[in-house]
Amino acid sequence: MSATSGAVWGRAEQQDFRSRVRGTLLGTAVGDALGGPVDGLTLEEIRAAHGPEGLVDLGYGYGYGRRGAVTHHTQLTLFTVDGLIRAQVRRDTGAWHPPTDLHRAYLRWAATQRDWGPDERRKEDGWLAREEWLYARREPTRSLLLGLGDERMGTLESPKNPDDMGPEAVARSAPFGLLVGWEPQLVVQLAVECSAQTHGHPTACLSAGAYAVIVHGLARGQSLDGSVQQALALLAARPGHQPVSDALQHALGAVRQGMPSPGRVEELTGDGAADGMLAAAVYCALVGEDVRHGLSLAVNQAGPSAVAGALTGGLLGALHGETALPPAWVAELEGRQTILELADDFSMEMTQGPALHSPVGASPGWLARYPR
Repeated sequence: MSATSGAVWGRAEQQDFRSRVRGTLLGTAVGDALGGPVDGLTLEEIRAAHGPEGLVDLGYGYGYGRRGAVTHHTQLTLFTVDGLIRAQVRRDTGAWHPPTDLHRAYLRWAATQRDWGPDERRKEDGWLAREEWLYARREPTRSLLLGLGDERMGTLESPKNPDDMGPEAVARSAPFGLLVGWEPQLVVQLAVECSAQTHGHPTACLSAGAYAVIVHGLARGQSLDGSVQQALALLAARPGHQPVSDALQHALGAVRQGMPSPGRVEELTGDGAADGMLAAAVYCALVGEDVRHGLSLAVNQAGPSAVAGALTGGLLGALHGETALPPAWVAELEGRQTILELADDFSMEMTQGPALHSPVGASPGWLARYPR
């Protein structure tokens, strides 16, 4: 596994990459925040509450007392980014096992769900774990809490929750796709291994891998259709891929079946498992006239709306960059400054990492933010 050297990045490439990183993380959060207030509602209930067009603007999520509130999907996505940066920094020590660094990051998230607030004495936690707003408990699923409830790391050979096909691991996997200096098959592998830490069923793991590598293609400037085709090609070599491959093919076929509708999205989501939510997000990102339309289509249906919004937002943000996101939604987004700060740190690490740290020296400020 390797990272892109900062020496190969020109200014234009750095700016484009930064925009796509920001777009991916903000898009995930905006979609999550948009879908949160209607998560679990039927289309009829959504329309009764928000009018005949359904939900078309940010609402007050889960009684959290503010517009633009995010759920655990965004929280875990941010800790995925934190773990990836920490993995890069730890390479200088000769320790290079990204799944372990991601597991440590997810355990830091799990601590936010148990503690009242950050412990300033634990400097090894880094800066993200000291952000007080991340300590809000936002409906984490039982599988997440069980999977990260002890120190044992789930692996492909011994996964946590091996029968769980839920979409939560997929919803935190967009940052793996931002490792644009990695080969696509390695991006798939990392996302699959990290899914096994909480959702060990092959369908959940391979859906996470497929989503990550689709984002990877988009972050590299490919089209969405081309990125999905690449994911299908990579999935074909993996045992147990058929449900995920079929779901993606179903999404591509649905694009040619006339005007998009909530019914078509609900058909793709099925029972809300990982493969169906992946398919629905790909469909909404493909047929959406713009980001607002794609996200509205994703959340106005009877499936898990927060997941659908988060996955669709991650795809559209990676495809178009941050400036394509609705400015009014971004402005009201909970944790926006933290998300932007983390996105820019990730971009800096991936493009200029050797200037920030090396086996022989490092920036003290950077190591305070991302301890080895």
